[in-house]
Amino acid sequence: METVGTRCRLRKSPISMLHNGTLAEKIGNICTLFIGIAVSLLLNGCTEQKPRLYRMGILCGLDVFTSTIDGFKAGMTEAGYVEGKNITYDVHSTNFDSTAEEHILRKFVADKVDAMLVFPSEVSVAAKHVTEGTGVPVVFCQTNIEGTDLIENVTEPGGNLTGVRYPGPDLAIKRFEILHELAPRARRIWVPYSTKVLIVTDQLKALRPVARRAGVTLVEAPADSAEDLLADLEKREKAPDIGIDAVLLISEPLARTPPVFVKIGKFAADHRIPIGGVLYSLEGYSTVFGVATDNIAVGKQAARHAHKVLSGIPAGTIPVVSAESYFQLNHTVAQALGLSVPEGLLKQADEVIR
Repeated sequence: METVGTRCRLRKSPISMLHNGTLAEKIGNICTLFIGIAVSLLLNGCTEQKPRLYRMGILCGLDVFTSTIDGFKAGMTEAGYVEGKNITYDVHSTNFDSTAEEHILRKFVADKVDAMLVFPSEVSVAAKHVTEGTGVPVVFCQTNIEGTDLIENVTEPGGNLTGVRYPGPDLAIKRFEILHELAPRARRIWVPYSTKVLIVTDQLKALRPVARRAGVTLVEAPADSAEDLLADLEKREKAPDIGIDAVLLISEPLARTPPVFVKIGKFAADHRIPIGGVLYSLEGYSTVFGVATDNIAVGKQAARHAHKVLSGIPAGTIPVVSAESYFQLNHTVAQALGLSVPEGLLKQADEVIR
């Protein structure tokens, strides 16, 4: 009877085979050994798991925020994600088009993306409704959380959302204060805005008492459409007194759409009144200053949240953070309008354009 011990004694190890037999046998044994090692390594390589490929849907709803995407991708690269290797980005941009935005968001859900990056506020609110009950995590940025019913609170946003808050009311106050410092004689400030944008209400609530204390009248220009705003300007153009001394742009998209801004810019230039709030230049018309967020920095902040989400942390448990403000002053435009720029304001500016 053959036992296990007997079988072991009769078998030769690959190494012992190299020490016995003729030269031809030794060469054959060496070849067999190396072939065996090569096959083993090949099989082991085949069984190694490939890195997971994450799919990220990105939707930018306003052109002025487009570079946020660059900041986001840079932040994801810093976190170890390599586009085309372990992550892909499905990037879409609209410009204040709610129908297109909803279609894109629904496609993200249908495509089963691993997470979404959405901005600004209107797109983020739409994303909340479209993804409700789907389990798709949403990271928002450039988004006002005041008055949007987007999250439960900043510490525990809840649901499937987290992100970077756009400090709309805070920025609105700072924009007003800078405009008032640049143009202290301006007692009637025109504030154009869309009535269809949720984020406007809280900005105006913050602005009104500040303007009242400064002795300034906010000449609000609510509009359902671009035509409404342009009609307001035409009416003022025909009046003996245009009724305004300056223009303040708050966080809302209508006044920054190219056709509208060009009309506002021409009106302001013709009457030599300053436009402030958002740094913008188009077809030779420019604002004096802007207080906003730095798109690249915000994108990188959002990337940190996305990394946590892709690592398995539920989005609704990740605290919302606020973006820092960034003050840009166009000194050339200020001088052209005859505005005196206080030295203190120059020192406050993060960027001075000369």
